[in-house]
Amino acid sequence: MIEEFLRSWHLFRYSYLAGWLIGGVLSLVGVLVVGRNQIFIGAAVSQASMLGIALGLWLSSLWAAAESESFVAVVGGVFAVLAALLVGRTGGGAERQDEAMTGWVFLFAASFSVLVLARSPHGLEEVHRLVSSSIIGAGRTDVFVLGAMFAVTVGLVAFGGRRLLLLLLDREMAAAVGLRVGLWETLLAVWLGTTIGFSIRIAGMTYAFGCLVLPALVARNLSRTARGMLWSAPPIFFAAGLSGFVLANSYDLPPAQLTVALLALAFAATRVVVWMRASNA
Repeated sequence: MIEEFLRSWHLFRYSYLAGWLIGGVLSLVGVLVVGRNQIFIGAAVSQASMLGIALGLWLSSLWAAAESESFVAVVGGVFAVLAALLVGRTGGGAERQDEAMTGWVFLFAASFSVLVLARSPHGLEEVHRLVSSSIIGAGRTDVFVLGAMFAVTVGLVAFGGRRLLLLLLDREMAAAVGLRVGLWETLLAVWLGTTIGFSIRIAGMTYAFGCLVLPALVARNLSRTARGMLWSAPPIFFAAGLSGFVLANSYDLPPAQLTVALLALAFAATRVVVWMRASNA
């Protein structure tokens, strides 16, 4: 099985590396999303990126100068960042308003991404491909960009470790001790939108959203601390990602969906462990 996977390496190495780097980046960013109970925000930002991609495809059909993968990717990223800035910052006592805005962004983006391309069969086909997820086709440039994103994310976690943990655990306390909460939340929202926007263009929404929330959810089931979540979420992803890609190659299955399925099964298994712990306590 592993030998068969290694034989496919020269054909799909960029797709494999891109998929693993996306998971590494988003599993770290996802700890910040899950730790603050903002999972639905991740879904809204992902859907906003899809709307941006749809608009990029529509503009490229009207404007010859916009006919490029880079243009579409940039528009998708911009919409993801704007959505993250709109809904990705906690409102300090305005949870219901935040939830309402998040729901509005998700539904607006989900409906308009289809309406924009309703008369473009090729565009709708591309949107459906991105919804279903496929990492086949990633190139060397994608790997380099994702590698840089992974390095920046690790650096952000390392540099702002205590600040991020305090922001995760107690926003009011973070503000009380002098942490510039608004600035940090803005930076995190921008980075959330940037990483999701770029990842969706390469791997699709199912894979990107799965990598964003599932490793962090599994880590939360296994760890009792926010620091433990940060340490354990990436290894959890890589265990599923490596297994998923090898098994997908051996059994001719979509690697993105198989990896997300394995992460979902890991979450279900760890939930059983949590339930058993609570029952025995």
